[in-house]
Amino acid sequence: ACSAGPGTDTAVDPNQMKVGRRLANKVLNASRFVLGITVGDTDLGAVTEDLDRTLLAQLADVVDAATAAFEAHRYDRALEHVEKFFWRFCDDYVELVKSRAYSEGPGAASAQAALGTALEVFLRLFAPFTPFVTEEVWSWWQRGSVHRAPWPESAPLRKVAGDARPDLLDAASEVLAEVRKAKSSSQVSLRAEVARLTVAGDSTRLSAITATRADLLQAGVVADLVLTEAAEPSVEVELAPVD
Repeated sequence: ACSAGPGTDTAVDPNQMKVGRRLANKVLNASRFVLGITVGDTDLGAVTEDLDRTLLAQLADVVDAATAAFEAHRYDRALEHVEKFFWRFCDDYVELVKSRAYSEGPGAASAQAALGTALEVFLRLFAPFTPFVTEEVWSWWQRGSVHRAPWPESAPLRKVAGDARPDLLDAASEVLAEVRKAKSSSQVSLRAEVARLTVAGDSTRLSAITATRADLLQAGVVADLVLTEAAEPSVEVELAPVD
């Protein structure tokens, strides 16, 4: 019902129930992972890394879009905005910063704070649609009920994001997707080593990859990253020999 616009007749579809269950399970699993690393850290002052600030900037856009949709009584569009970015957060951002978040130092603290903040915001955004799973997760690390918590605001996120580049997450995610694709096609583990990763593109794309280089190397298990300026973007993945 949440996926249908007001005034629209919607047939009962068991497949939609499966989609809802999959989303609820993902919220649970992602929450366990994030809280296992961050212990609920939401100190925005610790967010200093470029990729983490980009995440918060994009999350602020989602908050604004969902808020506008609710104010227009289009809860279906609000859910669409939130759910789409949540899957991107899980599939791309979390995978990119996972290794850094497990490490130590300012970079780890930045990733942990961004992860914890994003989880808190997502729970409040999802609460009207998945009331039980969000209440359960909220009880793991917050006092009171998520349904009494204030609706998230974008201003605090934008303040920390500052002049974050909007293309960093997109660029890094595209390259990581190509690495995963190459490993899947070769039927090797996602933790298999990449001997050389060659990324070609214009100066804007290459500068975005340079800014996220450390996270890409760790997430893709890449030994050598080569950047080449070219008119057409491309990614070449050379896997290391498997013993």
